[in-house]
Amino acid sequence: MDAAQIRAWAEQAGADDVGFVPIDAPGLEVDLEYARLALPRAKSYIAFCVRMNRDNVRSPLRSIANTEFHQALDEAGVVGHRLARLIQDAGHRVVHPSSAFPQEMDDFPGRGWVISHKLVAQAAGLGAMGIHRNVIHPRFGNFILLGTVVVDFEVEEPTAPLDYNPCLECKLCVAACPVGAIGKEGSFDFSACYTHNYREFMSGFTDWVENVADSADREDYRSRVSPAETASMWQSLAFKPNYKAAYCMAACPAGEDVLTPFLEDRKGFLADVLKPLQDKEEPVYVLPGSKAGEHVRRRFPHKQVREVSNGL
Repeated sequence: MDAAQIRAWAEQAGADDVGFVPIDAPGLEVDLEYARLALPRAKSYIAFCVRMNRDNVRSPLRSIANTEFHQALDEAGVVGHRLARLIQDAGHRVVHPSSAFPQEMDDFPGRGWVISHKLVAQAAGLGAMGIHRNVIHPRFGNFILLGTVVVDFEVEEPTAPLDYNPCLECKLCVAACPVGAIGKEGSFDFSACYTHNYREFMSGFTDWVENVADSADREDYRSRVSPAETASMWQSLAFKPNYKAAYCMAACPAGEDVLTPFLEDRKGFLADVLKPLQDKEEPVYVLPGSKAGEHVRRRFPHKQVREVSNGL
C-alpha cells in the first residue's frame, strides 16, 4: 500500500499526524501475538495522534482537564473508526483497538490492552517517551492522544523512529507529580501513579466497593469515604472515569508549538502552569506505608493523604 494514500486517508479521517510500522519491528515484540489475535493476517500498524487543547489539560480544575481528555479520546476513537472504514472500503482487513477503554478484562489485574499505543507511536516516528513516560510529539509536545489501526498489508515506505528525544529533561514533571512517581534520575514508580491518578478507574472502584461491603452502616461508610469522594465516584461512573492528576502532562513544555512561552518567560510559565497544580488542596491517594505517602507529607503538606488499596 502506498504511504501517501494512507496519509491522505488519515488526514481525511481527522488525524493530526500518522506513521506506519511493521508489526514485527524491533521493540514491538510484546504486542505481536495480540495483534495477530485481533487480526490473524496482520502485517502493519498505522499509528496516529490527535491534539489536545493545552490549557484545558493544565487547569487545576479537574473537570476542565478531564473534559479535554474525554473529548480527545472520543475523537481518537472516531479517527480510528473512519480510517478503518476507508481502508476496509479499499478491500483490506483492518481493526482499530480502543485508544483507552474498553479493554480486555479477563486477566485483570494482568494485561488488558490489545496494542501498546505508546510503543507503536515511538516505532512509527510520532514521538519519543519523556521521563514522565508520555509520548512527546516533536511539534505538539505531549498534548496528544494516540491510536493504532492494525492492517493486513505492508506499507511501501514505513516511517522511522525519531533520531532524538524531544524531552527537555527540565524535571517540571518531577516537580508537578503529587505522589513523586517520577524520579529525578528517570525512574518511575508505576504503583504510585496508578494508585492516585487512576483512583476512579478499575483500581479505586474495587477499593470503593470493598469499603461499601465492609461498612456496618451509613455512619461507618461516611467515616471511610467523604461525601466529596462519593460524589466524585458517582460522577466517574455516570459520565466517564476522571483522572486525578496527569500533572506531568500539564507541566511539560516540550514540543515546537509548546516551547516558546517557557523559553521566553520561565518564571511566568512556572507561576501560571506549575504552581497552581502544586498549590491545589486535594486528596492524594497512596498505599499505606508507601514512599508516595512520605513524599506527599514532606513535599505537599497542604494536600490530604488518603491511604487506600489500589486493587492490585
